Amino acid sequence: MRIKDIEKRIEEGYKLLSSCNLCGFECGLNRLKGELGRCRSGKEVFIASANLHFGEEPPISGKNGSGTVFFTNCCLRCVYCQNFPISQLGKGKKVSTSELSTKFLELQEKGAHNLNLVTPTHYIPQIIEALYLAWNKGFSMPVVYNTSGYESEEALSLLDGVIDIYLPDMRYSEDKKASCFSTAKEYVKINRRNIKEMFRQVGNLKVDHFGMACSGLIVRHLVLPEDIAGSQSTFEFLAGEVSDKVRVSLMGQYFPAYRASEFPPLDRRIRKEEYDLILEYLNLCGLSSGWIQEEEFSK
Repeated sequence: MRIKDIEKRIEEGYKLLSSCNLCGFECGLNRLKGELGRCRSGKEVFIASANLHFGEEPPISGKNGSGTVFFTNCCLRCVYCQNFPISQLGKGKKVSTSELSTKFLELQEKGAHNLNLVTPTHYIPQIIEALYLAWNKGFSMPVVYNTSGYESEEALSLLDGVIDIYLPDMRYSEDKKASCFSTAKEYVKINRRNIKEMFRQVGNLKVDHFGMACSGLIVRHLVLPEDIAGSQSTFEFLAGEVSDKVRVSLMGQYFPAYRASEFPPLDRRIRKEEYDLILEYLNLCGLSSGWIQEEEFSK
């Protein structure tokens, strides 16, 4: 068993659902009785897919792929959401925790390097229960927690010892922009607090002799037009308050999706000079141990 108090964690997790405070909104609704929280989710788990995925960072995808489970819905309301059919429009099908644990085991049987939980925050108790069932049947892959980074403190405490690899986003360095483009309150305080806690739990990235991730933190940062993300401040925080060895994945693939056309300059792709400037900020802060993902830029 991964941790000794796993059954207690599950019990505590479901108690949180009775007055839900899993994410930074802490809406307090009783999801056990079917009330839909900020995440538009009740007690039941919905997933969009469970497949091998090859588009993640090299130590996550590797040769065999990452065993990726896309969970339906999200607590944030990003106007440019790249996965909006799943996260914003609710595409997916209901699964029990037993069925979810079977999905985990099937991905292991397919040869996945890890289990990659995408947008999992609002289903943390159910996921821990599914992992418990899977561990009792021989599940042994590293668990990747692929998140927006907007959890409550209580939610992250449930995950301590459960998660091997944290893969959070750091979207903004200004609350005004987080509120405008993702309708998130106190985003910077909550997100940065969570990054520190994730690092406390798992530390810097560790890989095996094949170069595959075993444990640790990888921070994703999506470059946005006109530096809406406030990238330099984010990098300074990481280097100064987390670790100058933290792995950063600098993502250049932004494209205007969902409602982005209503929010210029988010209605266009980033330009090469914008990406190059953010890359310069990254290097100036000494965060060179990571990955860059240049894509086709607008002109």
